[in-house]
Amino acid sequence: MEQRPPNAEAGARVLVVDDDPTVAEIVTGYLDRAGYVVDRAGDGPDALARAAAHWPDLVVLDLMLPGMDGLEVCRRMRGRGPVPVIMLTARGDEDDRILGLEVGADDYVTKPFSPRELVLRVESVLRRTRPAPAAASGLLRAAGLSLDPAARRATKDGTELALTIREFDLLAFFLRHPGRAFAREELMREVWGWDFGDLSTVTVHVRRLRGKVEDDPARPRIVQTVWGVGYRFDGEG
Repeated sequence: MEQRPPNAEAGARVLVVDDDPTVAEIVTGYLDRAGYVVDRAGDGPDALARAAAHWPDLVVLDLMLPGMDGLEVCRRMRGRGPVPVIMLTARGDEDDRILGLEVGADDYVTKPFSPRELVLRVESVLRRTRPAPAAASGLLRAAGLSLDPAARRATKDGTELALTIREFDLLAFFLRHPGRAFAREELMREVWGWDFGDLSTVTVHVRRLRGKVEDDPARPRIVQTVWGVGYRFDGEG
């Protein structure tokens, strides 16, 4: 498998997976004009084969694919290595969006969508894969957790954590602001960089993060819910 370091914005390789040739062509055209190297696949097996030949920096993945759906493609791709995923959902059903986030999608866009908005989402996700600036690259430690922003590596009690890009960024933000309660709107703005969006995105990512950092996710002690407000990181947890 060809491994490529994550790039940001122009020059990054994006794999577009959609069985609708019109949608795939439009998305590919916009991404190409934005300076990305774009591969296309029309189904799950083709997507996995193309990813194995040229590992992408990001995948734009349709949920409703024939045969092997986007959720399974995401699972298998993540089994081979870390890669950011933006899921395309044909319906506005919350269950579809939640499923995509639960399997580790970093973002989702509901069809019909603005191609320009999708390009902005791609830029936003890829920007998060950049190495941390020197001023922000110091090790962060609390509650048995250690996080290295420059290496994008996190451990709990010495064991490495398998975090998605957004989970890593969320944990880094919490570690930098222990003891302070944040509303979901604030977390979306500070971690995702959006002033709008579905707040269930934050809820799902907090739940996934708890599953990886808490001893008992059902009774969280590190990432606590502040009723009526949002969430607070307890550095003593």
